[in-house]
Amino acid sequence: MIRVAIAGGTGYTGGELFRILLNHPDVQIVAATTTSSEGTPVAAVHRDLTGETELKFGTGLNNPDVLFLCLGHGISRQFLDTHDISPECHIIDLGNDFRLEGEYAGRNFVYGLCEDSHKDIASAHDIANPGCFATAIQLGLLPLAKAGLISDEVHVSAITGSTGAGKKLGDTTHFSYRDNNISIYKLFTHQHLGEIKKNIGEICGHAPTVNFVPFRGDFTRGIFASIYTRAAAGMDETAYQELYSDYYASSPFVFHSSSSVSLKEVVNTNKGLLHVELHDGYVHISSIIDNLVKGAAGQAVQNMNIMYGLPQTTGLKLKPSAF
Repeated sequence: MIRVAIAGGTGYTGGELFRILLNHPDVQIVAATTTSSEGTPVAAVHRDLTGETELKFGTGLNNPDVLFLCLGHGISRQFLDTHDISPECHIIDLGNDFRLEGEYAGRNFVYGLCEDSHKDIASAHDIANPGCFATAIQLGLLPLAKAGLISDEVHVSAITGSTGAGKKLGDTTHFSYRDNNISIYKLFTHQHLGEIKKNIGEICGHAPTVNFVPFRGDFTRGIFASIYTRAAAGMDETAYQELYSDYYASSPFVFHSSSSVSLKEVVNTNKGLLHVELHDGYVHISSIIDNLVKGAAGQAVQNMNIMYGLPQTTGLKLKPSAF
């Protein structure tokens, strides 16, 4: 069994990790740390886990094989500085601390976009889990980048559910604000742009211009990204669709759909669905994921599975909500 500890498990992402790992056949959760709920049962914080676990939040790590960091952005480095973690322990960070600069405290964090870096993840000791928007957008761009077909600006409009803002209540996360409402935020400046440009730039050999407009949605979970760029000469719609189908043919979670896609097809799962069309010289890609699963906890577990040589789907065969 893989001994797992979860740091910062009181939030939405931590809750998803508990739900997935409690049903993972090769995992034993040995510790859950928090600074705010010491001694509190995990099921008292995540009420849907009543009857699923007797684990309580504490401060000790209990010598895990894998440590998942579900801390606020910028706090993972502090955690490593203030905790005695065995050099043998693998760390999977779900924050943004190591996505751009992977070297820290004698560790090298590999950027863990599973559909791009499978070989690097398999040999990695520590992982920087990609951001949710970054995952959805890069899944839409990877086949183009690998084929050298990004030669113009990329335009993205993407909408996310309220869970993308985290559990802490704020003016724009309150029900009375989000309900029946859509708004733009961090226009052209979203923090996930850095990792998108870095990773896609390394693949295609130049840093693409990505114009990203993020939206707050009036729903709980999921990301729908609308992506387009100028099409390459000689590439018709069928050629693009074959490119995407071929690229993801071996992926257990990401699929090209021949028909249009909608969020409910991926919510509560580790799936990514893509749909490609060609219009007036532009190739358009729809990309959808669940922000808390494929965009966070699910991809983190997928990274762990790859590191340990397990089937990628282990513990991640989750049921979607079709209605």
